[in-house]
Amino acid sequence: MRFTVLTVLALLALPTAPGSAQSDRSIADRLPLFAKNNCQQIRDPGNQLFCGDTELAAAAEKLSTAVEARLARLPDRLPAIEENAIWIRQRNLGCGIVGQTAIRADEFDRVKACLLKVTEERTAIVRDPDFDCLAANTAAGALICADPALAVAETELNGLVLGLIGKLDPTAARFAFAEYGRWTRERDRKCNLVGKENVPLQELETAEDCLADHLKRRTDEIRTAKGDPKKVFGRQVAARSPDTDAVDFCAARIHAANSCGNFLRINRVYALDSHATDQEAQVTGEIEMVVLAPFTMCSKVASTCTGTCWDARTGRPQPGAGNKERSAEAFNVTRRLRIQRNFAFVKAADGWRCREDELAPVNSGTAGGGS
Repeated sequence: MRFTVLTVLALLALPTAPGSAQSDRSIADRLPLFAKNNCQQIRDPGNQLFCGDTELAAAAEKLSTAVEARLARLPDRLPAIEENAIWIRQRNLGCGIVGQTAIRADEFDRVKACLLKVTEERTAIVRDPDFDCLAANTAAGALICADPALAVAETELNGLVLGLIGKLDPTAARFAFAEYGRWTRERDRKCNLVGKENVPLQELETAEDCLADHLKRRTDEIRTAKGDPKKVFGRQVAARSPDTDAVDFCAARIHAANSCGNFLRINRVYALDSHATDQEAQVTGEIEMVVLAPFTMCSKVASTCTGTCWDARTGRPQPGAGNKERSAEAFNVTRRLRIQRNFAFVKAADGWRCREDELAPVNSGTAGGGS
C-alpha cells in the first residue's frame, strides 16, 4: 500500500533523537502497517502513526489528493507549500506531539483520534476553492480576499497564468514561475504593502486601486499574447534602473537557473545602497528567503541559492567551510534566511543587466524563525 501524507511530510523528518528506536518499538505493536510500510524510517512520532495506522493512512491519502488539487489551482504554489508545513507543525502540537518525544502507550488512542479529526477537517477545508483566498498570509492577499471584485480578477489571472505556463517545457516553466513570483513582490512594493501583514484591513484600503490596476494590466498583457507564453514570460532581460526591482529580477533569475525553488522561496527583496556610473553599477541588496524543503546547511544548494554555508550553532554565514567542517544538519521547513550582498550590473541597450549567476559570496546573513 502506497503511503503519501503530503510531499512536505517526508521533508519535515528531523535528525534521529536519542531514544527514537525505543519510540519506534513502543508504537509498532499498535500499528498494523508499521513493518509493511517501513515506518521505522520515519523519525517524527506523528508521521509514524500516519504511516502505520490504516485509518490515518487513508485519511492522509485523501488530504494529499486535496492538497495536490489545490496546488494545481495556484500559479504561485510555494506559499501554499510553506502554509502546509506550518499546519503540520501546528497539528502535531495541537494533538500533544512535541518534537520527537515518544507517544506514551496510554496516550495512543487520544493522539490517534485527534490526528484523524484534524486531518479530516483539513481535507474538507482544502477542497474548498475559497480556502485559496482565506489562506492568504500577506497584506495584498487579505485585501484581495476581502474584495469580491479583486478576488474574481485574481482568480482569472491565475487561470490565465497557469494556462500559459502549462505550454512550456519544464525549464522554461521554472523560469516562468520565478517571474510570476517576482511580479507579486513588485506589485507589493508598488502598492506599498510590504511588511504590512498585521496592519488593520481598513488602513490598507488605499492600496485597492493599485492592486486592481496590477491585476488588470497583467491580465490584459496575457490576453494580448493570444496564448503564446513566450510573449509574456522570459522577455524582460534588463531592469530600468539599478534598484530594488533590479536586485529582485537578478535574484529570481539566479534561483530559477539553479532550481532553488525546490528548496527556497524568495519572500522579500530590498536595495540598501547603490553606486552607479554611466555603464556599471554596484547595488547592495538584502534578500529574505523561506525554506520550503530541508537542505544541508553547508552544501551546493546552500552556497548557490543562499550565497554561503551556515553555522548551525549561530545561524550565521560560514563562508569557505571545508569538508571537515560540514555537518549533516539541515534547515527546517519555514525557516527564514536573510542575506546581504553586492550585485553587479552593466548598462545595456535595453536597461541594466545583472552579471551574477549565483548568490555567493554574501556580505552578511542571519537564519531565524521556523525552527
